Amino acid sequence: MDETSPGWDAIDGALARIYGDAEPYHWGTIIKWAMGGPDPLDGISAYRREDPVPHWHYVSYGMTELYEKQSDNPDESGWGFEFTFRLARDPAEPADAEPPIWPANFLQNLGRYVFQSGNWFEAGHHIDLNGPIATDHDTVIRAAAFVPDPELGAISTPHGRVEFLQVVGLAHDEYEAARSWNTESLLETLSPHMPLFVTDIDRASLMAVPEVAEAVEQGAARDGSSQGSVFVDVAGWTREGDTVAIRLGALPAPSIAQALRRRLPYGRDLIVQGNDARLWFRPGDAYSAVELDDEALAITVPESALDTVLDDLTAALPAEAGRRTVPSLPGLVIDIERSVIRDPRSGEATGRVVG
Repeated sequence: MDETSPGWDAIDGALARIYGDAEPYHWGTIIKWAMGGPDPLDGISAYRREDPVPHWHYVSYGMTELYEKQSDNPDESGWGFEFTFRLARDPAEPADAEPPIWPANFLQNLGRYVFQSGNWFEAGHHIDLNGPIATDHDTVIRAAAFVPDPELGAISTPHGRVEFLQVVGLAHDEYEAARSWNTESLLETLSPHMPLFVTDIDRASLMAVPEVAEAVEQGAARDGSSQGSVFVDVAGWTREGDTVAIRLGALPAPSIAQALRRRLPYGRDLIVQGNDARLWFRPGDAYSAVELDDEALAITVPESALDTVLDDLTAALPAEAGRRTVPSLPGLVIDIERSVIRDPRSGEATGRVVG
């Protein structure tokens, strides 16, 4: 082992158990993030695979502590995970063909999002990419979910535990299914059609498969949603006499309404977390809007009138700017502001506005 990079060597050791001495295609970062470079990952390797379907297996180096221990957490190395991604490839391509570079850029963007925002990913998380996963490709794959890499799993390193977290491309309606149910159950349902969760950017949505659609519908109706929080740019409130005015952005507003329908009838709370405040919706005996502190407002929704309340909240949460009342919750109004759409991978504004 090279004592100067024990974390890197531990990742290499995990890969050697699968690939032996096979040489991957590797991209290295010229100027490291710690030295002011633009890319948080120091390297990305891609291995050519033939089974169970032909694909490229990408693995990142840089979300964990590759060289020396810097964090105070002895149990985890860095963020606790490295990204992996499996991309279907044409079985007829030449043996000396190089892997596409866009997945490496995609993983760099995900890493940049984590380093810049402080929000990390875990197995079971999902993300709307607000566009095709490969920007120059006409594909229905416009979202992603995260699952433990089915072959690499997790390892112990001198700097702590590292999980290999695989990014799985989803069609947008598959992403909505994960939101209405839960990511683990959805991926289990999709797995017979996605061996090793290989992402095929040329495939159609698997929600068109009758048994998949039926399983999702039945599972969501039975279990409700496991998504207990929604992260948004804009969330807040003001008191205006006896009125509480909630402030939200237009883009996530309809999704918040849907999330409330998937949580409250099952006796579950929903937290809408903004950059500066959070709104905590919870079922209870009677309506109230109570400030827990300067950054949290708890809104109790009466279970006895839940159907009516959810209809009113849905009507008050369109993707359109304006102020709307919630008749079944007297004293509550919702202000919807126009939203600027940002790329979740880079954090940059796309120029599109909703509302």
